[in-house]
Amino acid sequence: QNERELQDVVKQQEEKMLQLIDKSGEVTRLKGEVSQLKRLVQRAETENKVLWEELRGQEPKVDAAYVQERVLLRQEVDKLRLLLLEKEDENLLLSNKY
Repeated sequence: QNERELQDVVKQQEEKMLQLIDKSGEVTRLKGEVSQLKRLVQRAETENKVLWEELRGQEPKVDAAYVQERVLLRQEVDKLRLLLLEKEDENLLLSNKY
């Protein structure tokens, strides 16, 4: 009987572990989605900043190539900042694991 109880407890623990693994996978997937959404928001904010800066200092005719170049440069800077934040998040997750 003790062996049967022990088997039941082990089975319950295994089920709990599998549930935690499933939840962990879901959390990881959701974090990926959040990260992607942050990148999209950052990109939109970058374009918005550059365009507003250009409109504020606008002369009668704005050079579209110049504006596009500024948008691309600002996006690159923001992308690098985001990569840094992602690496910091990864390091935090790793440090929390161990």
